[in-house]
Amino acid sequence: ELSDALVGTGFPYTDFKNLEKYIAIFRDMTQKAAGVRRPGAAALDLAYVACGRFDGFFEFGLKTCDLAAGSLLVQEAGGLVTDFNGEEGFFESGDVLCGSPRVFGQMLQVIRQHL
Repeated sequence: ELSDALVGTGFPYTDFKNLEKYIAIFRDMTQKAAGVRRPGAAALDLAYVACGRFDGFFEFGLKTCDLAAGSLLVQEAGGLVTDFNGEEGFFESGDVLCGSPRVFGQMLQVIRQHL
């Protein structure tokens, strides 16, 4: 359940085109999850999801080098990794959502209502 989940994210720092969407998603995720954290490196966030330290992670506009290894770790650990539409295009868009099967669908619902 999302209300028991710890979620990671990263804040926009150079590309602000999705800032308003991000703030809305962050607000809702913060209210619905047990906590939202920002360690500061997407690869680390993805590794935290893979090892179970985080239940999920979302971020806009990442580069392939930020996603490649971490997304594989999540998938190999049994987690789900998609773009914000629930599709496989996260390498192309840079927008990524990942999580355990237990919370992934709930996180996707939170994000999709703001796109």
